[in-house]
Amino acid sequence: MDEQRSARNRSFELFHSILWTHRKAAETWVRARGLTHEQAMVIGYLEQRPGAIQRDIAEMSRTTPANISLMLKGLERRGFIERRVEDGNERQKRVYATPAGIELITGLNAALAEVDETIFSPLTDAEKGTLEALLNKINDRLPQLPQP
Repeated sequence: MDEQRSARNRSFELFHSILWTHRKAAETWVRARGLTHEQAMVIGYLEQRPGAIQRDIAEMSRTTPANISLMLKGLERRGFIERRVEDGNERQKRVYATPAGIELITGLNAALAEVDETIFSPLTDAEKGTLEALLNKINDRLPQLPQP
């Protein structure tokens, strides 16, 4: 039993190390632009889904609507996003990334692709395919946890 537990713990340590490396590279990139990782993620989401509502942003980021509201206020003050009332529905504002916000995060995907390449460079294409298949198998069976 201890061998099984030790192997399982080692797998999680390895996952954590890879994710930590990726996250730190992203944080370094976005902090150089005066953003947090979460703020850049929200601007990127809005670039891909203009006019999203706050609830959708909260679900995507796995945080509370109150936290998203606070973050959006800060991004709006800085001119990186804007909230608009559409169809006369004052209670449900749509959120859009501004050109300034989009310009600020331009290059993040390329920077992260570079990090990904570095992280996975020791693997052959076949090994990358095997790893992806194994991770998909795990991901498909993850329990659905309630959103905050």
